Amino acid sequence: MTKPILTLLAAAVALASCSEKKPSHEGSADSTLAPVETKEPNSAYKPAFEGQTRIAGVKTSTPYESKAISDGLKNPWGITSLPDGRLIITEKSGTMRIAKVTGELSEPITGIPTVNPDGQGGLLGIRVDPDFEQNRMIYWVFSEKRPDGNLTAVAKGKLSADEKKIEGATVIYRATPAYKGDLHYGGRILIDKDGNLVVSTGERSDTVTRPQAQFLNSSLGKVLKITKDGKAVAGNPFEGKADAKPEIYSYGHRNVQGLAFHPVTGDLWETEFGPRGGDELNRIEPGKNYGWPTITYGIEYAGPKVGEGIQQKEGLEQPVYYWDPVVSPSGITFYTGDAIPEWKNNLFISGLSSTHIARLVIENNKVVGEERLLEKEGQRFRDITQGKDGALYAITDQGKLYRISKK
Repeated sequence: MTKPILTLLAAAVALASCSEKKPSHEGSADSTLAPVETKEPNSAYKPAFEGQTRIAGVKTSTPYESKAISDGLKNPWGITSLPDGRLIITEKSGTMRIAKVTGELSEPITGIPTVNPDGQGGLLGIRVDPDFEQNRMIYWVFSEKRPDGNLTAVAKGKLSADEKKIEGATVIYRATPAYKGDLHYGGRILIDKDGNLVVSTGERSDTVTRPQAQFLNSSLGKVLKITKDGKAVAGNPFEGKADAKPEIYSYGHRNVQGLAFHPVTGDLWETEFGPRGGDELNRIEPGKNYGWPTITYGIEYAGPKVGEGIQQKEGLEQPVYYWDPVVSPSGITFYTGDAIPEWKNNLFISGLSSTHIARLVIENNKVVGEERLLEKEGQRFRDITQGKDGALYAITDQGKLYRISKK
């Protein structure tokens, strides 16, 4: 075969290989899609770095389906799995329910300390002890009325053998100071690999309490790390520091309703509400200050700037990602299943006012793609978890339980 013919064949092979559609990386983004957000932002604030907001859109190629398997819940707030695959769900008014993955609901579980359900309060986040099959212990967060106001509290108790009540319910931690308001309780809870509790609080919203997000002698506007008995975990970043609560893990938060551990790195990620604009996604590092209310990408609901109206300041952490307009991010979870490979290690965020579930593709601690799921349902998504069966389960303020899985 002559040299010119060999050259032509090589060129043809190269052209063919370029035209083939390469398999996509797990969870990778298609940078050809426009950002999912098309509305005008509330402010003219500029991001601190490229890709901090309005990243390229992605679209799931694997066929999946979503189905409301129950509509009988009453203002559900938190959801997590029991070891046998059923789901245990908190309802804002102060009861828990157990749901089968087919949608059947138990009768309300009683024996829970009285919650204050006014405003944004109520029975909030929930987690099951890793040794539940031996000890039947459950941990939850709730808003508690005290003589000097309301506060975010953490409790634990044992689910009775007949699953009808919580036995020996005990309040193990109270986020002080209390305040006579009914907003921004935070309220999510996780259990880390060492068996300690990670709990989020809000700064209670009002301008008089906002500065406490920056105060180390206050539990407001914080991510906390405590033992199952409510004590500060040894080795916390402010241990031994004068005028600082040793249970504080990070500070400078507005209202954290999303907490999740990355399934590969083990890093703690959170979402928190901004005011008008400026909802945030943060990767939490011990002892770091996340800036509220000193820096923010949001403005006041009435329109003025927050404080000095600055978005960056030395010593204050930048969000990995932010939204303007807001998505109102509540509960979050990472997907670890194999049924939909492109979702692997993606973060799923329950959107309240945005009435969708946001899917974020994260690579090297940066958001590289965003998708909106279940937009047509018109639901305020409050929390989301991955079930033992690998499907995603989401609850809404309107009382629905959704199952999201491969077709």
